[in-house]
Amino acid sequence: MATVHISRVDTILAKHLPSIERVLSGFLPDAVVKALIDFLVFGIKQAWACLFGGLLLAGIIATTYFYPTNGYLSRYDFLVIYAVAIQLIFLITKLERPSEALVILIFHIVGTAMEVFKTDAGSWAYPEESLFRIGAVPLFSGFMYAAVGSYLARVSRVFEFRWTGYPPRIWTLILAAAIYINFFAHHYTYDVRYVLFAACGLIFWRTKVHFRVWRWRHQMPLLIGFFLVSLFIWIAENIGTFTKTWLYPGQETGWYLVPIEKLGSWYLLMIISWVLVTLVHRPQDLTAGDSSVDQDHILGAKPET
Repeated sequence: MATVHISRVDTILAKHLPSIERVLSGFLPDAVVKALIDFLVFGIKQAWACLFGGLLLAGIIATTYFYPTNGYLSRYDFLVIYAVAIQLIFLITKLERPSEALVILIFHIVGTAMEVFKTDAGSWAYPEESLFRIGAVPLFSGFMYAAVGSYLARVSRVFEFRWTGYPPRIWTLILAAAIYINFFAHHYTYDVRYVLFAACGLIFWRTKVHFRVWRWRHQMPLLIGFFLVSLFIWIAENIGTFTKTWLYPGQETGWYLVPIEKLGSWYLLMIISWVLVTLVHRPQDLTAGDSSVDQDHILGAKPET
C-alpha cells in the first residue's frame, strides 16, 4: 500500500465515523451509507481547509454589526490585528506550516499591490478610516487574498491531491505572470482576459485532480475545480460588499449583487493562487497505490498537521 500522510482531521474522523456507519447500516443499504459518509466527510474537510477564510469572514460580519463605532481602533485596524492573531495561532498549533505561511505572505503582498492599484483606478473603494493602510487600502485586505492561498494549501494536504495530466511548471508560471500583468495592464491597453481564458483551457484541459475524501479517491477536471472555488469567492465577495467592508462604484447608494462577470476575474486569480501554492506543494502524480486507503491504515498512521 502506498504511503499515506494522514491529516489531523482524518485521525479525528477515524475515531468517530465507524460508530456512525454502524448506526446507519442498521436501516440503510451499504452503498447509501458509504455515499453519505463520503458526503459528510467532504463537507467537514472543506470546512477545515477554509478555516482561515471562514474565521476572517466571520470577523468581517461580526465587526459590521457589533464593533463599537467609537472604539479605540477602527474596525479595519481591528481586523488587521485579528487576522495576524489567527495566522500566529495557526503556526503555533501547527495548523499551517512555516513554508505555507511564507507563500501566504507572498500572496498577501501580491494582493495588496493589486489592491493599491485598483483602488487608485477607482475599481472599488474602502469607505471607512484606518491607521494601518497603504494609500487607500487598509492592510487587512491583503489577508482576504491570503485566505485564498491558505485554503488552497490546506485543501491540497487534507484531500491528498494527486494529479494526472499536470502541465510542465514553467507553463503555469508564465500563465500566472501573464494574468497578474493583465490585471494592471488592461487599464492602459487591451484587456486580453479572453486570450488568458483560452490559454488556461489549453494548458489545463487534460489536468485532473484526484482527491481522497475517506476510503476512495475521486477525480475532477482542474478547470471545474477552479470554477467552483471562484464561485464561492464570489459569494464571499457579496458578503463583503453587503457589510460595506468594501464597495464597488454605485454601491454607495444601495447594495446590489456583484456582477456575475466578476467570476472571470476570480477564475483567473485562482490560477495565480494555485501556482503560488505549488511552490510549496509540488504536484504529485497519481500512482496505482493511491486508489484507496484502508481505514485501519488511517487509524495506525502518524498524523500530520
